[in-house]
Amino acid sequence: MTAAAPVSEPVPLSRNRGYRLLWGGQALSEFGFHATAIAFPLLVLALTGSGAASGLVMGTVAAAQLVTGLPAGVLVDRYDRKAIMLGCEAAQAAAALSLVVAVWSGAAAVWHMVVVAAVFGASAALFEPAESASLPALVADEQLPTAVAMNTARASMGQLAGTATGGFLFAVGRFVPFLVDTVTHTLSFVALLFVRLPRRERPAGGAGPLVGEALAGLRWVWREPRIRVTVLCAVVLNLFFSAFYLVVIVVAESRGVPSGEVGVMAAMLGVGGVLGALTAPVTHRRLGPYGAIVAVFWALAVLAPVTVLVDSGYPIGVLFALMAMFPPAANTAIMTDQLLRTPDELRGRLTSTLVLACGAAGAAGPALGGSLAQLLPGGRAILLCSAGMATAAVLATVSPSLRTLARGHETGRQPVAAD
Repeated sequence: MTAAAPVSEPVPLSRNRGYRLLWGGQALSEFGFHATAIAFPLLVLALTGSGAASGLVMGTVAAAQLVTGLPAGVLVDRYDRKAIMLGCEAAQAAAALSLVVAVWSGAAAVWHMVVVAAVFGASAALFEPAESASLPALVADEQLPTAVAMNTARASMGQLAGTATGGFLFAVGRFVPFLVDTVTHTLSFVALLFVRLPRRERPAGGAGPLVGEALAGLRWVWREPRIRVTVLCAVVLNLFFSAFYLVVIVVAESRGVPSGEVGVMAAMLGVGGVLGALTAPVTHRRLGPYGAIVAVFWALAVLAPVTVLVDSGYPIGVLFALMAMFPPAANTAIMTDQLLRTPDELRGRLTSTLVLACGAAGAAGPALGGSLAQLLPGGRAILLCSAGMATAAVLATVSPSLRTLARGHETGRQPVAAD
């Protein structure tokens, strides 16, 4: 008899060269992206004095992300994912550099900024599914929850640091935030050059029509019960939380809360998100996938109506921080399960579908919140949004599909990829 070969332990994430390069490069890239997100409207206002032009430029980023969303997933599944990520970083660096030159020479124009914003939005829509679909090839299956959580922490820290720094950089010079963005995307491009991803087989039968392949991804999402339920619940939650957030801001200002307190209140969402992302691996292990998902729904449903009773911005900020601490663990559970259940040739379309659905709900939420704040007293509008979040919590709690996650956790089984 021959002894069985020992099972090799996966390389820890701290020593996984490919993952560290990807994570570090994107930490820089996201910092630059969020610094320019603050600088963009400031630049438009400084050059034109037009709020409408500022809204046009900022709206272009979101519009480009939405329009590119579904096709992005198809392209990520069809072509080399590393090449797509490199192309996105190169395009953003070139676009930011063109704006640096234009601002420096006094030739900046609104149409130019709209083009740059479109490049930023489309690149973000392409890069996210490419990165998510590449994660299972970079890390072991059992490390995927931690890798997803660390990516969530990176995004929260990039948003918090970039947003806080962007205004300061703009005060130094109007072109400075865009110069910093050029440098960060260039460094990320260089880091990506050294990330090794296994070569993927081209889809059997060649590439089909873009629309047909996008619809195939949507059909996959709809046919998978756990994925379908989590997407629907997340859409409802994002819609009502985005509406709730705007209503709370409107109510706070109507109650005379100083603008400084409102700013601190909003910033606490970022603080809570960072803390939640850093503790997400532990929360995920202790609560299990089902517990982590259900916890975020009930945390928002229970904490949101409390804001009706609070008149000061600082306590509301604490409530915001508590709300923001739970989503990273739920995101870890959802993305881990879905990436492992989805065949590699569909992972790009899976991520793009999730981003598009939740992004559309997040974009529609402020419109809903503005209408509610206009039609109802502030307290009632908050309670109505809370009721919507509670509905999503009930649906997630009683869902038989999501309960299978709890049974898998109790028996110690990891989700397995679909055949």
